[in-house]
Amino acid sequence: MLERKLGRSGLEVSAIGLGCMGMSSSYGPPRDRGEMIALLRAAVDRGVDFFDTAEVYGPYTNEELLGEALAPLRDRVKIATKFGFQIDPSGRKAWTGLDSRPEHVRSVVEASLRRLRTDHIDLLYQHRVDPAVPIEEVAGAVHELIAQGKVRHFGLSEASAATIRRAHAVQPLAAVQNEYSIWWRRPEDDLLPTLEELGIGLVAYSPLGRGFLTGAMDQATVFAAGDFRSHLPRFSAEARRANEVLVELLRGFGRRLGATPAQVALAWVLARKPFIVPIPGTTRLARLEENLAATELVLGAGELAELDRAAAAIAIEGARYPAFLDELTGR
Repeated sequence: MLERKLGRSGLEVSAIGLGCMGMSSSYGPPRDRGEMIALLRAAVDRGVDFFDTAEVYGPYTNEELLGEALAPLRDRVKIATKFGFQIDPSGRKAWTGLDSRPEHVRSVVEASLRRLRTDHIDLLYQHRVDPAVPIEEVAGAVHELIAQGKVRHFGLSEASAATIRRAHAVQPLAAVQNEYSIWWRRPEDDLLPTLEELGIGLVAYSPLGRGFLTGAMDQATVFAAGDFRSHLPRFSAEARRANEVLVELLRGFGRRLGATPAQVALAWVLARKPFIVPIPGTTRLARLEENLAATELVLGAGELAELDRAAAAIAIEGARYPAFLDELTGR
């Protein structure tokens, strides 16, 4: 597996990481724990050393899963987790609001360390920007945790360029995590130029469009109970029908290059900038192996330009999030 550096932070990780949320939440019922432990360890065996989780995934159970699976392999992996939500104590829903007060950040880190069965977190993100807490206070709290050795690197998720600059001035950021794919390119407007200027990496979540770009679903797909895609405008049956043209574009390129649509989509992300690391999620070994093989698919300048032109001409149907969630994107 090729390695990539997340900006100028010194944090070097596998060119493709593994997003672990779907193993425990958001995409239907939690998967079998034993099977997911086997999958996580299989990923390490295949060269993946960068794993993404958060306290809110489950909540808590995803960190516990990674702790059990990766503790015997801890010296071979880097684990990223996140803080920033108030967790619903009743368990009726994952979170009830935002909370990035410094005292909350410190308590979350202590709890995450216990669940992850480790003495340090390689990359700690603020999961969503909390407008009630100045970002300088958040960065200062993480700075103290880094000085204590409990955290190695600091990151933000779905933050604006202005917020990134303010945080970076207090505690340098290793990475910003943002949705980025061939069907969500808004980060190219101001985020990517800012990261390149400041020497910060981009960790691209949902690089396969929450599974849509794999070609495994169509307008007739029925989502399982608990799959949050059923609430996303971009995943309505009408939007899926309209957006199939983008999947067909990827299929066409894949036929020419001997690759799957997912591999073309991931190769496209990898080709954008050398400091971008996609973290596609999966719960199946075959999909994991398919995704990792995308590192072997190198798009030439002509192919990349052709794909860019064709994709830019496609109008994507449906908002990324419903309005009540879109306000959490920091935009």
